Amino acid sequence: MWKLTRHQWWQVIGTAIAALAVLAFFFLPLPRYIEGPGEADNLKTFVKMPGHPDRHSGKYMITSVALAQARPATYLYAKLNSYYSVESIDAVTGGASNATYDKVQDFYMQSAINESIYTAYKAAHKSVTRRYLGIYVLSVDDKSPFAGKLRVGDTVTKVNGRHFNSMVGYQHYIQQQKVGAKTTITYQHNGKTQSATAKLMQLPTKKAGIGITLTDNVKVQAKPKVSVDAGDIGGPSGGLMFSLQIYTQVTGQNLRHGKKIAGTGTIDANGDVGEIGGIDKKIIAAKRAGATVFFAPYVKPTKLLLKYEEQHQTNYQLAKATAKKYAPNMKVVPVESFDDAVHYLKTH
Repeated sequence: MWKLTRHQWWQVIGTAIAALAVLAFFFLPLPRYIEGPGEADNLKTFVKMPGHPDRHSGKYMITSVALAQARPATYLYAKLNSYYSVESIDAVTGGASNATYDKVQDFYMQSAINESIYTAYKAAHKSVTRRYLGIYVLSVDDKSPFAGKLRVGDTVTKVNGRHFNSMVGYQHYIQQQKVGAKTTITYQHNGKTQSATAKLMQLPTKKAGIGITLTDNVKVQAKPKVSVDAGDIGGPSGGLMFSLQIYTQVTGQNLRHGKKIAGTGTIDANGDVGEIGGIDKKIIAAKRAGATVFFAPYVKPTKLLLKYEEQHQTNYQLAKATAKKYAPNMKVVPVESFDDAVHYLKTH
């Protein structure tokens, strides 16, 4: 019978430990996320408008941030590359479960698509209606009297039998009530109408509230018909670029003139462009895809604003600094509204 010597046993153990260490280095999940450059996808493949194809050369590109759970290898890589970042799980998900986080991100994307259609069709003077459904529940405070009743993904349609046409309308009405006042909330849960009654809580502002974070839920109908499929991309930051793609198709105008144009930014019903996260990473994604123009949300920098901004720079400042270092041939264009972006395309 063949036996290993003590030296050979130590060799086997050492090899096994080394193999485990290598596997752990590449595959052991850490309680962190890595954010880095994602993709810059051609929006022609996302927007379908029968009878209004986009046959013009060039393309609009929606940029994204890649997000993955950290491993020791990717953690080290992120620490050595300035346009990668390491984030805590709570910083990314807000403490929500992965399923809840994904549901909210999907809603943000659908909301961005709706506002994009409305903005583009309105600018093109085409038939479009925007119906306000209610306030979408993004999270429920553990201390909320409605916890266990309202859930993430529900849409509040009435408060004490009153329906309002904006998030602000609901907030204003609720804040006029007294803390502790019994209040009935009517809401949609998985397509079914339900109601719940509880007392209003006191918010940190000392005003009355129901203890949720919320956003608008709207439904848009347009002619000619348009459909948008964002695939696996979530979040609200594609609003501006979707608007440009939809506007180009519904009007038939050639605004790109063969250029590869990337960008980012939320869009609202007024066509205003809002700031987003990870714009430095999106600049890198656009550079890799060959973009020569990048639309970046613009807000006037103030000392108070910069205190809370990512890397203490506005979106435009961070985008421009990143492009100067990594994509010097890319033109970063500041935009405050959809009209700003269209004006730039028409005049350049």
